[in-house]
Amino acid sequence: MHTPVPAAWLLIALGALSGGYCLVRMFTGTGRQRRTAGGEALMGFGTVVMALPTTLVTVPRPAWALCTVVFAAAALGALRYARDSVHQLHHLVGAGAMAYMSVVMATAPAGHGSAGFAPLTTALLGYFAGYVLWTGARLVPDPGGGPPPTGAAHRPELARACRLSMGLAMCAMLLAV
Repeated sequence: MHTPVPAAWLLIALGALSGGYCLVRMFTGTGRQRRTAGGEALMGFGTVVMALPTTLVTVPRPAWALCTVVFAAAALGALRYARDSVHQLHHLVGAGAMAYMSVVMATAPAGHGSAGFAPLTTALLGYFAGYVLWTGARLVPDPGGGPPPTGAAHRPELARACRLSMGLAMCAMLLAV
């Protein structure tokens, strides 16, 4: 991607931390929570791969093809559960966006991003910008809420903060593709 190296390292750190936190949630949650956290962990670690600075590491084209297959499969998995949860629709859009960016990176000259299909990039950027604003507004604590759940893995505000940071990362990557 065309991300400056310091910004790329920040995206890598953000993706790794978010992905790691989501893995903890995945192994301590139940049913739907595990599925949701697993999809979010995949997005976090996918961000790590996509944000690698091209000045330091050149990701081979077969790796981008593998990323496309993995994210397309994740999108199909999210589609399967989309009627159970609106959040799965978000996972569908996110996995589709990651697959799209993988295709752009696979077809770009010398591993550098290109503009891709500008209307699709713009639509995805608009979606994720709206998602960031919506998620950010939901971070405000509920004053009448009960006692916080025990354990950091089950704190809803941490999950929302993770989703907010991944939405911001998607915006940054879409701007750089």
